[in-house]
Amino acid sequence: MSEEITVVEQNNEEAPLTKKELKAKRKAEKQEEKLKKKAKKLREKDKFRRVRKIAPYNRLIPYIMETRNTSQNFIFDTIDMEKIDKYIKRKQEEGLTNLTLMHIIVAAYCRTCSQRPALNRFIRGQKIYTRRKVEVCLAIKREMSLESPDTVVKVMLDPADTIEDVYNAFNEKIEGYRNHPNSSFDKLAKVLNFIPGIFLRWTIRLLRFLDYLGLLPRALTKLSPFHGSMFITSMGSLGIPPIVHHLYDFGTVPVFIAFGSKQREFKVRADGSVYKHSYVDATYNLDERICDGYYYASAMRYMRNVYKNPDSLDKPPEKVIYDI
Repeated sequence: MSEEITVVEQNNEEAPLTKKELKAKRKAEKQEEKLKKKAKKLREKDKFRRVRKIAPYNRLIPYIMETRNTSQNFIFDTIDMEKIDKYIKRKQEEGLTNLTLMHIIVAAYCRTCSQRPALNRFIRGQKIYTRRKVEVCLAIKREMSLESPDTVVKVMLDPADTIEDVYNAFNEKIEGYRNHPNSSFDKLAKVLNFIPGIFLRWTIRLLRFLDYLGLLPRALTKLSPFHGSMFITSMGSLGIPPIVHHLYDFGTVPVFIAFGSKQREFKVRADGSVYKHSYVDATYNLDERICDGYYYASAMRYMRNVYKNPDSLDKPPEKVIYDI
């Protein structure tokens, strides 16, 4: 007796969803989209947070000294170029052909923030906040001429970045601007210029008020040269000493660094021999409300040690210290 084999054809087509199932699917998709937006918002928020574990005196200071211009301290320093010059020459031979002192200073600042994280704080709405990233602003020209317009590029860095990371990030931004001169900030400035003067004043006041409350959209603060960890400018290319630049009351930038052209002088060693010493003058304008003088001094000493040992910038720090 032969067995009968029944072949059942499988239907690969999915059965149409019922109204109830379709409604449940749409609800799940909306919930998933909502969770994605919430996760993105948390990631953006995680880039900075309020510092709460500070002494009562430090918490009170921003209410007494309300603006950055009334809270700024100045430090004049010199950068010994002996080891830095050799380091720059070696790195240029290794492929970082456009490496300059500016990259060294920015990389040294990032490294200092990795060990002295309070340097990366800022004041907003009389409250102290700290960042995880280091946002560096730099004023540049497309060409070195009187007619060439100024603009500001902004680079997002990590405290653990090496000199190569800093070099690549800056070169990408600067080359991008020179190839396409109208940066996002320039476009924003053009839009604001369409507003009549009397209304523009009120627009800026509104932006200040929103900034005070922390309600400025992240899209705007990403473009703004007044929001960041540090502003740096080079007077060396102009052949003049470093300017003592003020801080901006609008925004969040607590540190302004300027450096001048290379100087040379003859010095006498202990044995009586004479040698040529090269150095660069630098000025640091600091918001004293984000940390005290002892902390600033410690940060400056650490930064000096990085200048004396630039090879340390080739590798990330062994450990990154985060703020309290």
